[in-house]
Amino acid sequence: MASAAQLQARPQKPCDGAAATSSAASPIDLVHLSRQSLGDRALELNLLALFERQACHIMEQLTGEGLSEAKRRDHVHTLKGSARAIGALAVATDAQTYEGICSADALNALSGSVDAARAAIAELLADR
Repeated sequence: MASAAQLQARPQKPCDGAAATSSAASPIDLVHLSRQSLGDRALELNLLALFERQACHIMEQLTGEGLSEAKRRDHVHTLKGSARAIGALAVATDAQTYEGICSADALNALSGSVDAARAAIAELLADR
């Protein structure tokens, strides 16, 4: 399994076209993920890949136009639960904040944490 140092975010193409940010701390809690998957490495990788696709889709929906407030809250609530399940705690925290206030600043913070998690996931999947 990759170490926290190996999981530092590296530039990749985020869903919204903005540059991914780097972080000294890992955006994915690998111990939590291992507990959730009962140590099954293949399952961990599958869960990470599913989360990456789901997070990308949800962020596209949240940053797009014409989404009702109810649908916006449903999407971000789903993202929050998925993030908690895989140990993407910054994403879960930022999703919870956005869920409560739905501001542009909260959306920007969420976008940044999703980009960092996606970069970490890309690193993990590349190490398969």
